[in-house]
Amino acid sequence: MPNTAFLKTSLDLMYYSGATALLQRTTTGLGAIFMLHHVFPGGGQQEGFVPNRVLEVDPGFLDAVIVMVKSLGYDLVSIDEAVERVTAGEHDKPFAVFTLDDGYRDNLVHARPVFDRHDCPFTVYVTTGMIDGTCELWWRGLEIAIAQSPRVTASLAGRHVDLETRTVDQKRAAWETLYWPVRTLDQHEQRDWIRAFCTRHGLDLDRLCRESAMTWDELRTLAADPLCTIGAHTVRHFASARLPPGEALSEMAASADRLTHELGRRPRHFAYPYGDELSAGPRDFDLAREVPFTSAVTTRKGLIYPAHADHLQALPRLSLSGQLQETRYIKSLLTGLPFLLFNRLHRVNVS
Repeated sequence: MPNTAFLKTSLDLMYYSGATALLQRTTTGLGAIFMLHHVFPGGGQQEGFVPNRVLEVDPGFLDAVIVMVKSLGYDLVSIDEAVERVTAGEHDKPFAVFTLDDGYRDNLVHARPVFDRHDCPFTVYVTTGMIDGTCELWWRGLEIAIAQSPRVTASLAGRHVDLETRTVDQKRAAWETLYWPVRTLDQHEQRDWIRAFCTRHGLDLDRLCRESAMTWDELRTLAADPLCTIGAHTVRHFASARLPPGEALSEMAASADRLTHELGRRPRHFAYPYGDELSAGPRDFDLAREVPFTSAVTTRKGLIYPAHADHLQALPRLSLSGQLQETRYIKSLLTGLPFLLFNRLHRVNVS
């Protein structure tokens, strides 16, 4: 998608021109699957160096989005019912599904009350290593290490960097220097790298994981909510496409096995970690089908159309981003037009 400032301007143009109302019934398709990660007071609204705030929203914003989609005539449904509707192909009213990735404690503490208040089904895709407290949340570790340090050093791809990080601008520059090279490392090398980096800069990655994620008992409490569906999200949050096929399949299946053992119910649905085109592709969609998962969601951007009935393991989502916490932006995105333009007028993007 375009950069945030350009995207906001484009969405505002659609909204204030009245285009959203004109397009509401022509390009919206069958419905939308919303994607969240963190939900907590003030989420995504912080100032300064907060590179991961795109993953955070305030509970009030989530509440407002639910109110809005209901006012637009959407049915609030579970992922199971959404799959049934997609398979059927048509329905009188569009649906809205709310999903949360990873298994953060704030999903239980702050998001669940919002969903319960609106009698709104929701799905939490769980990375089992996070619930064990052993998964390296490398993107958070990198952020916190830079945030708390006046200088960071690292060796990456044969290059040594020594970066002053005293000011917000310096911290942002350090993030830009390190994030994508770390993101695209071999998945096991990536985790070794971030452990060494965080240790060198005084950060305990396992403690960070334990403080961020639910415990198994907390997850059991959440899973007991009749509105909640638990889905799988691998064991270690590796990008599936960056693993050999056997390991990628094992990550998917082992997470489902562990959730079955701990919760007494086998998950039918899956979310690919990261979920973009570089992290999950056609091979991985086939693996998810092999596990088998009834559906699997990506982070590819788009709404749900009848043609997705043939691609239930490659469903797109609409991200509720900390940088777009205004319902008018979401209303414009729900027209589907921005996604159609981004996907070159293709309603289904599975290549």
